[in-house]
Amino acid sequence: MDKELQTLQKFYNIAIEFLTNYSFQLIGALIIVIIGWFAAKYTYTLLMRLFESHHFDMTLSKFVASVVKMLIFAAMIIIALGKVGISIAPFVAAIGAVSLTAGLALQGSVSNYAAGVLLIISRPFKVGDTLSIGNFYGVVEEIKLSYTVLRNEDEELITIPNKKMIGDVLVNSFEFRIVESSIGVTYEEDPTKAIALIKEVLSGFKEVSNTHKPVVGIAKFGDSSIELGLRYWVPTKSYFKTQFEVNLALYNTLHVNNISIPYPQREVRILGEKV
Repeated sequence: MDKELQTLQKFYNIAIEFLTNYSFQLIGALIIVIIGWFAAKYTYTLLMRLFESHHFDMTLSKFVASVVKMLIFAAMIIIALGKVGISIAPFVAAIGAVSLTAGLALQGSVSNYAAGVLLIISRPFKVGDTLSIGNFYGVVEEIKLSYTVLRNEDEELITIPNKKMIGDVLVNSFEFRIVESSIGVTYEEDPTKAIALIKEVLSGFKEVSNTHKPVVGIAKFGDSSIELGLRYWVPTKSYFKTQFEVNLALYNTLHVNNISIPYPQREVRILGEKV
């Protein structure tokens, strides 16, 4: 019992001595922490208002504001520790080691987040735009910090890492996607008449964009036909459906107007037979 009392008395004396010698430092450190906390909260609120006034992406705004808030508070804690005589060098070294380890372990994820930040700042596309990247295309459904989601005509959701969105060639046709096609007519036909009929068919489809006027003309002269090229824009959400309907309407219109569409023909001769 006496030993326990002596131990408690020893700790009490140490505490009194510590408070006597470092009371002002402790009070100063506490004040620094409190100021740091309020400064971090104020900075967070200020940044959020600033981002909101400039219509920044909400996800990016919260991410940046939270990081700044955390850094300010962490810096004030380190200053407070130094105020009471605790060496901050080990803390700085530990933070550096943890940051390096986390960076190496999350290298792929970090690059996706960094690419996401660049996408949100530079805004090469927005939700609702039509994108083509590699073998994928679709309407932008959602933009996150680490990935972007596209929805194609088959209602499939395509998730693409943002580092691919930054690193690959990206085609943004906004709400529409171009259809490039061709149709052949015989050399006996009047190409001007055929072009006029094709334009008439395209103008009859409300799905075909009026903002981007359809382009129809002679693409090339083939061995047995004049190739007429077509370029027109349709909504990505109904790309194939509209293209197939246009093709059928073109065939019917040319057929009704007696415009011949050539097809390969083969002439067979029997050896020894006089021609």
